Amino acid sequence: MADHCIFCAIAQGKSRADVVLENDVVVVFRDVHPQAPVHLLAIPREHVPTLNEALPATVAALYAAAVEAAQKEGCAQRGYRTVINVHREAGQSVWHLHLHVLGGRPLRWPPG
Repeated sequence: MADHCIFCAIAQGKSRADVVLENDVVVVFRDVHPQAPVHLLAIPREHVPTLNEALPATVAALYAAAVEAAQKEGCAQRGYRTVINVHREAGQSVWHLHLHVLGGRPLRWPPG
């Protein structure tokens, strides 16, 4: 666990989160500041600071969990968006890789 990483604490069960789905590699939970009716975060249990340091298998596990969580939340057929912000200029604020899953309403383009 990285020092003071809230997502590591969530992944290890040391900090509370509204967990939607979990397995040996990934934890998916509701974002505490949702930007859509469905706003989930999929994180690897292992501390990975950004997408730049992630192994392909980790990224694949995040996306597989995102699909499963979107199905569970009822937005897989209607539509949802996945987003990974990498570094500050892209909006990354927690230095633990996380995949946003957004759905439950029409999403506009461009996003930002």
